[in-house]
Amino acid sequence: MTKIGIILGSTRPGRNGEAVAKWVYDVAAKRTDAEFELVDLLDYNLPHLDEAIPPSMGQYSQPHTIEWAKKIDSFDGFVFVTPEYNHSTSGALKNAIDFLFKEWNNKAAGFVGYGSVGGARAVEHLRLIAGELMIADVRAQVLLSLATDFENYSTFLPSERQEQALGAVLDQTVQWSKALETVRKGA
Repeated sequence: MTKIGIILGSTRPGRNGEAVAKWVYDVAAKRTDAEFELVDLLDYNLPHLDEAIPPSMGQYSQPHTIEWAKKIDSFDGFVFVTPEYNHSTSGALKNAIDFLFKEWNNKAAGFVGYGSVGGARAVEHLRLIAGELMIADVRAQVLLSLATDFENYSTFLPSERQEQALGAVLDQTVQWSKALETVRKGA
């Protein structure tokens, strides 16, 4: 069964991302075409990148890196839930991504962004990062506005339109994850 990790990309206290990621998981868990798991960066307590050897070498020395690598390696694809901070993704998510290399390769990714302009700029930055890591990013995306998809900028209230957009992200992420299986097996 295809496994998709839903990665919660914020560690900020009071983060809106927790409600968004749980919504993504709840919608995804109703599907039968893949298994989905919510991965919260807070559960991994990754320090600022502290590996002496570049991740592309695959020679991890720190226990937290080895644990993180095993988790990411267990997935066939990802849905990144990202806030937009200063026209980009969160430092915590970028740091978590930068710890690894081959564990990301030849997998698919969809994106759910949130922020003042729906997290669009954060998603665009993640697409650039994905390309370098040989992650196939899907076209569909969910962009959630703090002004219209949240009450008082803090209580998440997604519209039916957003759930339809999420369905497209999940469809494409699962399809591409399955399609890349032969590439992963040959790598």
